[in-house]
Amino acid sequence: MADGIMRRPWTRRAAMVAGGAALAGGKAALAAVTAEQPGGTHDPYFLAVSAALTRAGIAHPVLVVDQARLAANIAAARETLKPSGLPLRVVVKSLPAEGLIDTIAAGMATNRFMVFNGAMLDIMAPRADADLLLGKPLPAMEYAAVIDRVGAEAAGRVQWLIDTPARLTQYADIAAARGMPLRANLEIDVGLHRGGFPDGQSLAAVVRMARGMSHVSVTGLMGYDPQVPKMPDPDAAFAESQASYRTAIGVLRETLGVDPATLTLNGAGSPTYARHAQGTAANEVSVGSAFVKPVDFDTPWLTRHVPASFIATPVIKAGPFDPRDPATAKGFFIYGGHWLATPESPPGLRYSALYGRSSNQELLTGPERVMLKPDDHIFLRPNQSEALFLQFGDILLFDGETIAGTWPTFPVSA
Repeated sequence: MADGIMRRPWTRRAAMVAGGAALAGGKAALAAVTAEQPGGTHDPYFLAVSAALTRAGIAHPVLVVDQARLAANIAAARETLKPSGLPLRVVVKSLPAEGLIDTIAAGMATNRFMVFNGAMLDIMAPRADADLLLGKPLPAMEYAAVIDRVGAEAAGRVQWLIDTPARLTQYADIAAARGMPLRANLEIDVGLHRGGFPDGQSLAAVVRMARGMSHVSVTGLMGYDPQVPKMPDPDAAFAESQASYRTAIGVLRETLGVDPATLTLNGAGSPTYARHAQGTAANEVSVGSAFVKPVDFDTPWLTRHVPASFIATPVIKAGPFDPRDPATAKGFFIYGGHWLATPESPPGLRYSALYGRSSNQELLTGPERVMLKPDDHIFLRPNQSEALFLQFGDILLFDGETIAGTWPTFPVSA
């Protein structure tokens, strides 16, 4: 690449820095700072992934799942839950490929899945042996549309999430018009404050309302608590959340006249499932992202899990960038960009604060010791999985040596 292309930012940046400050300390200081900069080549693991991609003839952005690391995360979840005996519900939105969810479900010996939208229900609802629970309440119009697409029998097996009396009325009317039952799971607020029934009184009122509808059955509760590890005192926040859940269970016992243990009492999520394994009011936990462990899930309660997915993309252009800052001495324009992901390998790469984010030929910068040339791969680690996994087509499977296969993803949806 011509030097002029890479050097233009120096002038632009100088105009942005007050007074165009000179390099402090001269060449000796610059050399000392440079020596402290991270960077270099890929470690043996990423060299192996890159070599596998090259042998497979892949020269575009892809999402790679490491099969051995995925298996390790499945084993970690099994070991974490084994003492409690809690069943696991696989969160489909966070793992949006049938091959991926089926591998996890088999490893966890579960047929329970949490689904979040109509597009994924279209694929999951026809599975006669699947226990499906909605993870969010859908607009009534989409509820009706899903029924009409998958059929009343399949839709009647699903536990639909209800968060307000108004939504219960809407769903009940739609189900009645189609001559089908409505299995209603009730969302409760256990501290997230994102909706759901906030207290025992409001929950009791909607349960009594449901009991007055002959085609409606209350199947249990769903209480999601991702706020817990983010609070100043996570243990106190968990105790508070559990107290709210126990209150809700008491309401079901009194108003339904059944043993709540026979119902679906769903709780947790990847951020808190390990804490629930130490004792919980719920009788099952939902887990999704922990099986691939994106950056946002680097938390103390998930230390048993390892990153199992990466974005790989080629470098298109490489050259000098800004020698005044040792961390940006080199620039690398990549194939694609602007993903919800963090540069992972080689070390020392970062997004350009000057250029900003871009979905076309995004610029990453690094120190002199980052040794990349056009056609080399860089690797980024997803910050989250649920939306990002749908952006690359089929997921590629790395078996430690080769690209051993692919998993088609679900259709793009929100």
